[in-house]
Formats: sequence, C-alpha cells, structure tokens
Amino acid sequence: MPVTPLHPGLYVQEIPSGVHPISGVSTSDTAFVDFFPQGPIGVATRVSGFEEFVRRFGPPDPRSPASYGVLQFFVNGGQTAWIVRVTTAGAVPSRLVLPGGSTPSDTLVIEARSPGAWGDQLQVAVDWNPAAANAGFTLAIRRLGQVGGRTQVIASEVHRDLTMGVGPRYFADVVNAESALVRATEDDHGMGQPPTPTVPATPPDPTAAATPAARNGMSPAALADPTAAGFLSLAGGNDGSLPGAQELKAGLLALGRIEPAVVNLLCIPAAATLDGLSDEATPNLKDVADAAAAFCETFRCFYLVDIPQAVDSTDKAEKWLAANSPRDRNTAVYFPRLKIVDPDPARGGALLDVAASGTLAGLFARTDAQRGIWKAPAGTASQLRGVIRPAGEPLNDADSAALNPLGMNVIRTLPVHGTVSWGARTLFGADAQASEWKYVPIRRTALYIEESLVQGLRWVVFEPNDEPLWAQIRLNVGAFLQSMFRQGAFQGRTPREAYLVKCDSQTTTQADIDRGIVNILVGFAPLKPAEFVVIQLQQLTRPPE
Repeated sequence: MPVTPLHPGLYVQEIPSGVHPISGVSTSDTAFVDFFPQGPIGVATRVSGFEEFVRRFGPPDPRSPASYGVLQFFVNGGQTAWIVRVTTAGAVPSRLVLPGGSTPSDTLVIEARSPGAWGDQLQVAVDWNPAAANAGFTLAIRRLGQVGGRTQVIASEVHRDLTMGVGPRYFADVVNAESALVRATEDDHGMGQPPTPTVPATPPDPTAAATPAARNGMSPAALADPTAAGFLSLAGGNDGSLPGAQELKAGLLALGRIEPAVVNLLCIPAAATLDGLSDEATPNLKDVADAAAAFCETFRCFYLVDIPQAVDSTDKAEKWLAANSPRDRNTAVYFPRLKIVDPDPARGGALLDVAASGTLAGLFARTDAQRGIWKAPAGTASQLRGVIRPAGEPLNDADSAALNPLGMNVIRTLPVHGTVSWGARTLFGADAQASEWKYVPIRRTALYIEESLVQGLRWVVFEPNDEPLWAQIRLNVGAFLQSMFRQGAFQGRTPREAYLVKCDSQTTTQADIDRGIVNILVGFAPLKPAEFVVIQLQQLTRPPE
C-alpha cells in the first residue's frame, strides 16, 4: 500500500510484481463409471491405489467391467482414479431392527452404509449393563467374508459409551459420523433406553470377565470369531439390475461436480456390454460414447472407448467403426480387447477377457510421468503390464495397415517386447479427415495447456482490462509455456519457433473491453510422433576411397 511520509527519513514500499505462476494440472487422473458391489452412489470418490479401491468398492466383480479396469490402471502405472458407482432403482441396503429396552415402539435401526447385497455380510452386537442406569452401551459391527475359502471377519468396528438420549454420544450421531460400514437411526429420537443386549450375560471367555471391557467394550476375541454368539445379521440387501445407458450417462454428472479437481481420462467399459452380442450396430454404446464425448468437450477430458467383446477380428472392427462412427477429437479406441489372469484365486488362474481402456489409461499415466504428456503412449516401450495377450488372433502389419488409416489403434504382441500399444491416433485421426487433432499426444497436450490456463488465470476475472493486465497475462502464460519448452514439449529450436502468447490491443479491441472481454491468443508447435520411419538405402557403384 502507498507510504505516507510523516518525518524525514527512508521509507520502503513493496510493489507487487504481477507474477502469478501457472502450475500445470494433473494429466492422468482417470474416472471410471460403472456398477460396483458397494460404495457411495452417484458420488465421485477419489482413490489412490487398488487396495483402497477394494476397501471402498469391493473386489473385482464379473458384473463390473470397470473393476478389472481399475486393477489394470494401477498395475500399469496409474496414480489417481475417480470412481463413480451407479445403480438402478432396485438397489436397496441391508437392514436390521433392534427392539428398544423400554417399549416395543422404541427401536434402533441399522442399515448398511450403501445399498447392495454386500450388506448381508454385516453383523452387529449390542452390549450394556442394565444394572448401571447411567451407563452407555456398546455397539459392535463386523463384516464377514471369504478368505482362502474360509469365513473370516474382514472388518470390524466398536463404538463405546453410546446413549439413546440427546447428547454428545447420542448413538445415531456417533455411528453415522464414525462408521464406514453402517448408518443408524431411532424411531423415537432421544426418548428410549438402549436396545436389548444381544451378547451373552456371561462372557464366553472367563478371563475376560475380570476386565472392564468385558461388559462394555466387546471381547476382542469374540469380535474376531465369526462363530461367536450374540451377533445379529443384517438382511435384505439387493444390488438391483445392472445399469443401462441412462444410468451410465447419469454417472457423468458426478464427475462434473469435483472442481477444482480435474479428470483427465474417462473409462466406461460397461458401455461395451450394453448391446449384447452385436458386433456391428451398437446404439447403446454409441449413446454413452456421445454423452462421454460431450462431457470431455466441456471438461477438457479424453475418453477411451471400449469395443464390444463380439468385435474380435479386423474385418469386424472395420464394420463396427463404420456402423457407429464414434468420431470425436477427444476420444480414442483400441483393438482388440485383452486377456488377463482372473484375480479371483477361486477361479484357478483362468484367463479373463477384459476391456482395454483401464490398461491404456495406466499406460498413459506411466508415459506422462516418465516422458511427458507430449510423448505418444505407444511403441516398443509401451508394454501393457498384467496382460497375457491380446484377445483373438494375433495382429500383424496387414491388420495395422487396415485399421490405422481409420483412426483405430491396435494392440500387438511383438517378439522380445511383449504386448504393446501400436497406435496413437484419436478418432479424429482417420487419414480421410486430415485433422490437426490426428494424434493422441497433440490433443492431450492441448487439453493440458487449456486446463492449466483456466485454473491459473482465474485471478484475471474482474481485474482492470487494460495494458497492465495484458502485460501480466503475457508474462505468466509465457513463463508457463517456456517451462514446457525446456522440457521438450514443443517442436522448434527457440521459444519463438515453439510457442506464442499474444494479449494486447489487437486481440482485445475497445469493443471487447466494453463487453468485459479479454482475449488471449496462445499457440504452440506440437511434437508429432514418428509414425512412419522411412530408411533410404543406396548401393554405391564403387567402394569409397
């Protein structure tokens, strides 16, 4: 702020530099929309590893193509996934009603935290001492599951000193705030006594009777014993029918509400199952793909389209592409599908046919981290981890020659290198289209720059629209692009050849100023992948001297 001199001397005034550094956004945060056995519904949930995904949404499920996609995403180098669980109206949570300790109408209702049959694995037990009138009660919750072919307790919670009266330990408030497994309600809020105890009056372990936790804390041994008496099971949970096109499209709405976070890649592998065994016209898949492409256009995202399982040959792939024409600059499709080992140990290592999008999203993430978003996620270094082989017959150069000009990327198995991505075109990349957005890395680099500038220039809104502002914009955008240039993101030997930033009276006229508009022109010279390497050989007529 201005200095007000009051006496002779030296005054210091700090002047803002006008520097607002622009940070690059994430490049490979990937969203998956599908049915999952458990977890919040219609909400985008961030997970940072496969173990966290299993804890929140359950293990891979044959009804959920995306569950295998998430597994493959993390196996191939993915770091952050956004999960949206969608269900139909038939999905209901498991439930248990416990009678109150005073009147039959006073009941404690326990429901699974989210709808689905998974809640039938939950059990609860209530423990309190009726002789101690003011004592709180304990609610124990556990989940049973199969581990190595045996029923075991795979998760448990104990909530102590709960009360039925209104207060800081009112059971519904505490359980709903702390429990990851259930929700609790009471029919007559704050009016009753604790529910009838369900644990035996005498603890089964005689040594536990000597401890304070015996009556109001649940024996740890009993809690971990799936056969222990006193636990009541929740029941009535239902997964409902599998989601259709409308439910999958509705899941996109949840992704639009996660700002300021950013989704960079989108996978909806369940869309490839909506049209049954059709290997040509797939109207439901196209319906979802069109909605996904529109979402990506709005939110600067990139959609990886999955093909139906019935499309298992090059001829079928050509016909499917022609019949559905899912052409959009923010989309790409890979052929064929993939074979992985079923992660369920009970299935004895059988091979499973899965959609490719999750695996490719993980490859995108790995390539971004190692080489940058401007590097094509393809080539001999683009091994697909966790993949046994591509589905169907092995592809060769002739298959690539047929599909590549159409904008369909192929997955091939090469000697020494294994299964690799062997294409880097968008669905705008057909030779006949001659589009500037032909290649995946160019389009994704543009989306990265756009989103980074959108996030980094929010401070500009409502600033005075004149040369001082334009100069600050040029300074900050130029610094951001210069940092990308130094990393090798652009073509060109000098910054002048690699990018430009223009924001002045030529881009923003007086008419624009009168309407409150500031125009920024940003251009860059993209790095294009060496898709065709031509080696010219010449035979010398005589040996060199």
